[in-house]
Amino acid sequence: MRLFAKILVSIVVFLGLYFFSYWMLFAQILPDNALPAQNVLALLTGLAAAFAVWRGMSSADQGILATAATWAAIAGALGFCGGFFGPLIFAPNANQGPLLGIFITGPLGFVGGGLCGLIYAFFHRAQGRTAS
Repeated sequence: MRLFAKILVSIVVFLGLYFFSYWMLFAQILPDNALPAQNVLALLTGLAAAFAVWRGMSSADQGILATAATWAAIAGALGFCGGFFGPLIFAPNANQGPLLGIFITGPLGFVGGGLCGLIYAFFHRAQGRTAS
């Protein structure tokens, strides 16, 4: 079950960061005739984030910042995917639906996940000190 969860979370993080980096970063700064470069750079960004989350979920004893970053990436990707693909599925005629994921749910998920990861890491560290 844990392997399935790692695979699922890594795929969601990859998709979230791939689309976010493509539309918010590479499609904006690279010219329109550089479509292969935009796709390759977004693919590499998504793969790097998915690999980092995969390793972060594998490591049992990681630092506070690494835990917060892992949680931020997971929650940000989930928020982005929900806000981006949700309006496409449930309200296909809404022309500004994906902007919800780009500007609202993705960044809020990232910040909320980072804060929750930070709280979890501090709580986990405090429990480790009392158990020793």
